[in-house]
Amino acid sequence: MNTLRQYPTDLTDAQWQLIYPFLPKPKWRPGGPGRTPCDLRIVINGILYLTKTGCQWRMLPRDFGNCKTVNGYFNAWRKKGIWQQIQEAMTQKERLRQGRKPIASAGCVDSQSVKAATQKESKGYDAGKKVNGRKRHLLVDTLGLIITVFVSAANSTDRDGLMQVLTRYFESGYSRLRKLWVDGGYRGDELKAWVRSLKQTYKIDLEVVERDGKGFQLVKRRWVVERTFAWLLNFRRLSKDYEQLTQSSEAFIHIAMTHLLLRRLAS
Repeated sequence: MNTLRQYPTDLTDAQWQLIYPFLPKPKWRPGGPGRTPCDLRIVINGILYLTKTGCQWRMLPRDFGNCKTVNGYFNAWRKKGIWQQIQEAMTQKERLRQGRKPIASAGCVDSQSVKAATQKESKGYDAGKKVNGRKRHLLVDTLGLIITVFVSAANSTDRDGLMQVLTRYFESGYSRLRKLWVDGGYRGDELKAWVRSLKQTYKIDLEVVERDGKGFQLVKRRWVVERTFAWLLNFRRLSKDYEQLTQSSEAFIHIAMTHLLLRRLAS
């Protein structure tokens, strides 16, 4: 295998060894075994390049192969949840590296509205932020590492986003979460009743942490998720929402976080 890195976003040998076990096994086909590990590494390098630079699929350099092939792998693995699985595995490895348990027991939830370049569905106007586009809802641990992500139209409420994020969290089979910090936007009788039911079933405590005055503040606990949003915006594909499907938007968030984690875990 040619391990020469042509682009700064290319995987190193150590990074490739971390994620290769989580990729789907090749399907047998008449005349040969199908793809090779080298082919997959080039494909993932292309997806990482596109996520970081924000280029269009058809503008992907030919060094990564046919852009339709790379896009095909991206979509196929999105539908199977592979990107999420890889990110979750890398998150657990990073937590262990920092002396934490692999599954978080506390976290923070917040949302970020971004402009959308697509004219497709799941797009709306956030009157509070004055943004016409989509809203990213993140549940992160106390290190700022993503636990769950949900993308919706920007006119959806933070309360609905919180309910969707936690529903996805519990549907994934996890139940260790006990403490959540949120801002003042996560209020309302419906949400309170829903959280009370969570306390009975999962014993989650929801604490609202608000700003004290105007201007820039390092808000207790909540600054962690704000930093995560800043990390994501370093990837130009996430500077706006360019995707037709919200599922693709979520996949690129998982890919961006995976790339950040791989750089921490292996150089």
